[in-house]
Amino acid sequence: MKLFSILFFVYFVPTYVSAAEIQRVWLTHQSQQPDKMVVNWSSPLPGNSIVHYGLNQKSMATVKVEESTTLHHVEIPLTASDVLYHYRVQTGKQHSYMATFKACPTDSLRVAIVADWQSRPDLSSLLKDDVHLLLTAGDNISNLWQTCGPGKPDCIQPYLKLIAAYPELFRSTPFMPVLGNHDREVYPRGKKPPEHAVYDVDATAFRRFFALPDEEWKWKFDIPNFNIRFVGLDFNHISDIGTTWQTCHPLDRNSEQFRWYESITQNPPGHLVTLYNERNATMRGQLQGEWQKLFQRGTLCVTGFGYFAERAEVGGITYYNSSLSGTGTQYADPHSKFLAGKDSYLLLTCDRNSGVLTVELKSLKNEVLDRQRFSPRSK
Repeated sequence: MKLFSILFFVYFVPTYVSAAEIQRVWLTHQSQQPDKMVVNWSSPLPGNSIVHYGLNQKSMATVKVEESTTLHHVEIPLTASDVLYHYRVQTGKQHSYMATFKACPTDSLRVAIVADWQSRPDLSSLLKDDVHLLLTAGDNISNLWQTCGPGKPDCIQPYLKLIAAYPELFRSTPFMPVLGNHDREVYPRGKKPPEHAVYDVDATAFRRFFALPDEEWKWKFDIPNFNIRFVGLDFNHISDIGTTWQTCHPLDRNSEQFRWYESITQNPPGHLVTLYNERNATMRGQLQGEWQKLFQRGTLCVTGFGYFAERAEVGGITYYNSSLSGTGTQYADPHSKFLAGKDSYLLLTCDRNSGVLTVELKSLKNEVLDRQRFSPRSK
């Protein structure tokens, strides 16, 4: 996804009293650091893309893109830290209500990781955590074909429904998802591989909808002030690679994905968090342990493969499985240290002064199921 050139100027924003026509607004990062934010929205009618934003509602900066569309992605520069930005979007005469988001903090960073969003659970507990960034470990929707009809890889309606289900969360928190197999299922899977591809490996709808770094199906995001890097990889149903059930990009030694991950982990920061949607034990065994060696350069790996909460320890690295649905079969890791059949998400808190990363597995009832602390890795 490419963003268009923008016009930047200061503009006085009047107060609107009419109902907002634009309801579905979400935030992402497309740059690899938090000094920019992408404001995304869907408008009922096509038109230009305008974002009014600033620290003061009465005197705001404006970024404008003239292309006529109903799906909008506008990147804005962020020049201040530890402050609250106000913003609203506009397309022609259509507009949204004023909303807010937090700029990157200076002392303590809070990041949530969720997975398996199909059931649309109550996220009141996560909202109370007031996080600065929301990540996923895959399966953000049920599938494409049930809503869009079979064979429509560019249909974004399931993602619009996701945004509509949690409007407060998405308009206030930048969202950086990772792909799962459900995110690109364009035909019913069936009991055996058909003649045509069941999944859109290119993840057309996902990449069209979200403005993310790099190729978007894989991405890297650094927060230098906290010496931490997040990486999203495309692993799901890897046993189906080479069949019409293939869901993800290749991961062999000569693949783009392997070479890229190998290069960005050669000199990792103090904390490296890797996200994907395949079973942890399965990934550790790939390429005769070559992927495991790369994972060991980091702090932890997180997946949403199974519907349970788990922490495993092996080879000096911690592996988590977390799911917003905790009622499925528990495919326990051979090195599991904590395992529970509970709905869960991860809350990561990084202290800038000490560099310590605290990771909590939390239930949707705000229980802390498991807590671990990680010191930054030395160079």
